[in-house]
Amino acid sequence: MLLVQTSYLGDTILSTPLIAALHQLHPGTQLWLMTTPAAAGLVTDDPLVHRVIAFDKRGRESGFTGILRMSRRLRRIGFDRAYALQRSYRTALMLRLSGIAHLTGFRTAKLAFAFHSRQARDTDAHDVLRNLGLLAGETPLRALDTSLRLFPPPVDRLDSKLAAQIQDPRPYVLLVPGSARKTKRWHWDHFRTVADRLLDRGYRVLLMGAAADRAVSRRVARGLGVVNLAGRTSVPATMTLVRHAAAVVCNDSMAQHLASAFRTPCVVVFCATSPAFGFGPWQNPDAVVVEAQGLACKPCSRHGEQHCPTGTQACMEALKPQVVLDALESVLPAP
Repeated sequence: MLLVQTSYLGDTILSTPLIAALHQLHPGTQLWLMTTPAAAGLVTDDPLVHRVIAFDKRGRESGFTGILRMSRRLRRIGFDRAYALQRSYRTALMLRLSGIAHLTGFRTAKLAFAFHSRQARDTDAHDVLRNLGLLAGETPLRALDTSLRLFPPPVDRLDSKLAAQIQDPRPYVLLVPGSARKTKRWHWDHFRTVADRLLDRGYRVLLMGAAADRAVSRRVARGLGVVNLAGRTSVPATMTLVRHAAAVVCNDSMAQHLASAFRTPCVVVFCATSPAFGFGPWQNPDAVVVEAQGLACKPCSRHGEQHCPTGTQACMEALKPQVVLDALESVLPAP
């Protein structure tokens, strides 16, 4: 049995309840998970996942040649059924060419006719519930566990310098100033103000992010006594850092979903996007969403853009640091 989720890291986290759900529906069946090379580290250690297939759809396995190569690989493995969260032409064609006997996908997928079973996707629900809707033809949603599933490595498996950060008895707050889309990034100087205030209160501050976030993290860190880990941690190590943090402050990005998985206190700044689109914190009682109010242009898109459509960057700059600090105060334990 194969589950296909080759979207962003955050989307992969929000699809992990399907892992337990599929085992509940098909006990004793091996579950393989196809994801991107970047997201593989999120699910490799899940005890319910037999094996992970990393599909490098934008690299060495891009284009029609990559689709053919992967479909042949799937045919050799011999899956009896596959579930596709991905709604792209690429996924539908690849699975159809693989010869898998039963394919389940969403009705809104490109080439949806390639699937033997097609399920509705509730656009008004949280993304976790939208994903679980893939199984609506087999079981009622109320019968499924909707918890996120992540299995970070223990601290003693981390690089010694990272392990030392976690083992230091002084609590730390993780700031994550980056995001894949520029209009989802709260202004770096606001993050800097939050870092400065936290340091004054006696917290340690760690900056975290992907390699692409190094530049913005350097701007936040300049002249402050913070630890800048942007671009220096693997996905598994990042999970462990979030799990042990006193709190997380981030944009609408993967970090909020990691915090939800571990119930880590979290303040999420929504700039161009909105939690109403279904990507807000999930089952995290200590998560607070903050966003600029009264902007006619917000939200401007579902997933954010690389450039502000109005040129004002109002949603990224209007929200003041004190709003975030007040929200953090409500969920942050004393140092």
